[in-house]
Parts: sequence; C-alpha cells; structure tokens
Amino acid sequence: MTAAPAPTAAKTPPASPRQPLGTLLRAHLACARMEFRAALTYRTAYLSSFVMMLLQIWLLTVVWKALYDGRAEVDGLGLTTMTAYATLTTLQYQLVSPWRSSPIDQRVREGKVAVDLLRPVGFPGQMLAGQLGWASAAVPVLLVALPFALLIGAGQAPASTAAGFAYPVALIGALLVNQLLGLLLGLVSFWTLEVSGALMAYRFVAQFFSGALVPLWFMPGPVRAAAEWLPFQATAYTPAAVYLGQVEGPGIVAALGVQLAWIGALGALSAFVWSRARRRVMSQGG
Repeated sequence: MTAAPAPTAAKTPPASPRQPLGTLLRAHLACARMEFRAALTYRTAYLSSFVMMLLQIWLLTVVWKALYDGRAEVDGLGLTTMTAYATLTTLQYQLVSPWRSSPIDQRVREGKVAVDLLRPVGFPGQMLAGQLGWASAAVPVLLVALPFALLIGAGQAPASTAAGFAYPVALIGALLVNQLLGLLLGLVSFWTLEVSGALMAYRFVAQFFSGALVPLWFMPGPVRAAAEWLPFQATAYTPAAVYLGQVEGPGIVAALGVQLAWIGALGALSAFVWSRARRRVMSQGG
C-alpha cells in the first residue's frame, strides 16, 4: 500500500488582479446570498432561537418589574423605559449576534479554505459578506416576532427626532462591530481547528458586557468602566441608549464615533490576524 503523501505547507496564493468595484460588489453580494439561503435551511435552529428570544424578553420584563417593586423610578429611570430597553436590546441582539457567528471554523475543518483562497475575492471579505448574509436572514422572522415581543415586553417611540435618525446608523455600527468580532473568533480556528468552547465563553462575556442583559448605567463602577473600554458595549447598549434618549446631543456623535473607531481597529486587527493565519493553510499533495 502506498503511503499517503505528507501534508505540506500550501504556497501563498498569488495576489489576485485588482477587480472593478462593481465586480467586487457583485461577488460579495453572491457570498451574502449563499449564506442567507443556507441560514433559512436551519429552520428548527432559527425558530428555537426566536422562541428563546421571546422567553428572554418575558423573563427580563418580570425581573425588572420585581426589582422596581411598585416604584415609579429607580435612579431617574422609569419602569417603562427599563422594560423598553430590555425588549429593544433583546430584539436587536438577535439580529446583530446570530446563533452562528462565523463559518470559518467549519470550512477550516472540512478543508474548503483551499477553494476559498482560489476565488478572486479576498478570504476575509468572503467570510464577512457571508456572515452579514447569515445575519440578515433574521430580519423576516424578527418582523413576525415583533408584535409578540412588544406584547410580552414594552416598546416606545424614539426619544427625539435626532434619536430616530441616529438609531439606524448606530444599529449598522453595532452589526459591523459584532461581525468583525465574529470574524476574529473564526480566524482563531486556523490555530485550534475548533472554537466551540471559545464561542460559548465569548457569547457569555459579550452578552454581559454589551449591556444586553443589564444596562451599563446599572453596573457597578469598575464593571461599567471595563465595559466602556471593551468593544461589546457598541453592539447593544449604544444603539439602545441612543434610541431611548439616554445618550443625547454631542453624546450621540461621540457614541457613533466610538463605534467607528472600533470598526477601524477591529478591521485592522482582522487583517493582521489573517496575514498570519493564511500561512497555516495546509494542503495535501506532493
């Protein structure tokens, strides 16, 4: 029996020729469409995640009502605002942070990365577009679940006209920050092959420090300081605080600026990690 050839380090693929902007855009949209369709095939997982979302809204509403214990306000915040915050952050977190953060670890284990590298679009761009496509599959179900979420929890209009215009911008910023964090986590699989354990720890830390469970204004001083120095607060607290008027005027510009800074920093870090990860791609051959 002939022994199988030993794995050898794959040569770094030559840089692809510069593509027209329209071609690159169509290629990334194709990656997004593929992942959008793939996400819709996991109907059971998606439906169960939305059931859990409604359950979380109900539980948070019950908890906050119990903590307020009949009081109209706590630290200047009314119960209606607090339950609206819980409802809003849970809804938007379902969009911003879907149950699958990145397909990279699966593609690494299955050896499909070699095929991805042959495409005329950069690997991080493919994966990021695919992640955004996967996340967008939550939109139709969120629209269906919205009336039930508002019935279980609470909702209210934007605190001001400025908040109404700034909120979509903040939500897009939250989505990009979270997807770049997912991209970084996925790139770790080039060293570990398996990231499920790290993903569980990441989800716990990210959901807590993002303010999705407890708003930053109720966190103890040192914990709040840590949350404000981490990128997670840009994924849940920032858009909700803008919408509910907890951040106003120049504070809105500052909050959006922090999101933009994190997008730039995480994008640069992703490019650096990918420059190291691509060297670890292994291929089977002589």
